[in-house]
Amino acid sequence: MAHVAQSRNVIRHVVSRGKAFHKSENAIHHPLLFACQGVRYRKLEVILTTGIEKLGKGGETVKVAPGYFRNHLMPKLLAVPNIDKYAHLIREQRKMRNFEEKEEVKVVHKTSEVQTKEFEKAAKRLANANLVLRKLIDKEKFKNRSSKEDKPDVQTPVTKEEIVSEVARQLCVKIDPDNVVLTEPLTTFGEYEVPLKFPKTIPLPPATVQWILKLKVRGH
Repeated sequence: MAHVAQSRNVIRHVVSRGKAFHKSENAIHHPLLFACQGVRYRKLEVILTTGIEKLGKGGETVKVAPGYFRNHLMPKLLAVPNIDKYAHLIREQRKMRNFEEKEEVKVVHKTSEVQTKEFEKAAKRLANANLVLRKLIDKEKFKNRSSKEDKPDVQTPVTKEEIVSEVARQLCVKIDPDNVVLTEPLTTFGEYEVPLKFPKTIPLPPATVQWILKLKVRGH
């Protein structure tokens, strides 16, 4: 970012010098001030430091009215005069920006690969695991059940968040609630096969069509 800071400082220097020469009688004879003061009907070539709608992209050389440059572009550091010294600084500044953007893309790509490997490891571990949740029975519903064959209800339903928490505690695997496919909370004791959702890039185990977590809900 040293080039960016340096170019900004140079632009500010141009602005301050422009203001100083504006008060001098001989200001019109100085090249930079000539650019800032302008001559009627004469366009001025400037280099944009950033993209401006209907004018151009950052780094491009465009022609503008001297008054527009003096009153708008220069005070806001949006452009510099098209001379070799400032053109070089702008080029270096844009090189640094492009380098930083490429580095950011590489980091994102690398992070994506790491996440995929973590998901693959988690999926394989959960596919061979048995998760057990201990819950209290709903005594009131248990007394009023219509048949002894009916499964007893749990006092508090099993949610996605609880499954995620127990997976982390019992199996030392970190997943998100979005990875658990549960249309509604589990309200009865018993054994379940809870579908899991992982990236499609992770290959499924042989003879399977979906990732499954085996879950047992038992009483205390």
